[in-house]
Amino acid sequence: MGYRRRTLEMQADRIEAVLERHRVQARVEGGTVTPRFVRFRLIADGAAKVSKIKTLADEIAMELDKREARIYREGATIQVEVPRGEPEPIRLLPLCEQLHQVPALTAVLGLEADGTPLMLRLPAPDVAHVLIAGTTGSGKTALARTLLTSLAMYNRQNQVQLVLIDPKGRGLGPLSSLPHTLGAVASTPEAAIDRLRWLVDEMERRDREATNRPALVVGIDELADLLATGGAMAEKLLTRLGQRGREAGVHLVACTQKPTAQVIGGAMKANFPVRLVGAVAGRDEARYATGVSDSGAEKLEGKGDFLLVAKGESVRFQAAWLGPEDLECVRLVLREGVRGIRRWSGNPSNVAHTRPATEHSHLSRSQPPAWLQSQPRSHTMDSHYIKENVR
Repeated sequence: MGYRRRTLEMQADRIEAVLERHRVQARVEGGTVTPRFVRFRLIADGAAKVSKIKTLADEIAMELDKREARIYREGATIQVEVPRGEPEPIRLLPLCEQLHQVPALTAVLGLEADGTPLMLRLPAPDVAHVLIAGTTGSGKTALARTLLTSLAMYNRQNQVQLVLIDPKGRGLGPLSSLPHTLGAVASTPEAAIDRLRWLVDEMERRDREATNRPALVVGIDELADLLATGGAMAEKLLTRLGQRGREAGVHLVACTQKPTAQVIGGAMKANFPVRLVGAVAGRDEARYATGVSDSGAEKLEGKGDFLLVAKGESVRFQAAWLGPEDLECVRLVLREGVRGIRRWSGNPSNVAHTRPATEHSHLSRSQPPAWLQSQPRSHTMDSHYIKENVR
């Protein structure tokens, strides 16, 4: 990644110098260079206390001329993480070029610290719904766009469809042109409640008919705003979808920059077993957002630096970035109407397709709601659904 070995050796020597000044018997054995930070692996003797080494975080950061250092135990070793001076962005399309196979209904998130692609399978029992939390500039909305777009990239429209709710209309707005998106982006409280009511009705119909396809992934930007403007009705509908949605193939992906007890509390908190947490304002917000103590989320660097938290454990990763040009490439490829397995490439001209396959909708046979009927009818799954049910 262009990080010079000489620099790493110098930083390791400085870390060991700090430890020696405080009479801590430990040494730097090795480390890992990631796109966003450098991780040094410490080996300590039996007399060294992890708690004492943690208290040296600020002094180590000052010694390395870094904003901060994150120190935590991993197995029998102690990890010291410091940010890189010039982080390297990770683009979604080149990352997808490295993936040989992506399971159905699985989202691509980014890269783990060791360079391993990180993916998230929504139908898994311990996933179901995802909360993305972080302050402005953390990259939470960009991560939501990456997550939702990657689902469209690797799943046909009869496998997954998107319902988008965005009070500001900007964060998820670019995804409205994807053929997997049902209706326009709901940007008013009335439109959002309308979508949520339809989703609850669809969930109940699927429960009666014992079906869960196509999967409906509900992208929500600014969850706190939705709860504030939608009131008790929005909270009630979201809670029902969170409690019963998974078996019916309904999954929530919600973003919030206010991970407080008021937003992520009670029944709402229990409905999001997986959290993707970016930079937050402080330790209290980190605790509310991750659901665990001492996660270190308040020390994340922002701009795509995230923790995936599930079952009390966390994985740090760099979120993949989907720029406007790459999103347009994805949109054009999907709009071509070519179905089957796609091979995505960082070069838009190199996207390959297999033999076309026929798609059919499995949504409700009843009259579609007005917000679906208003969609343009050109090469989209929802237009096929409308034509099939309105005639």
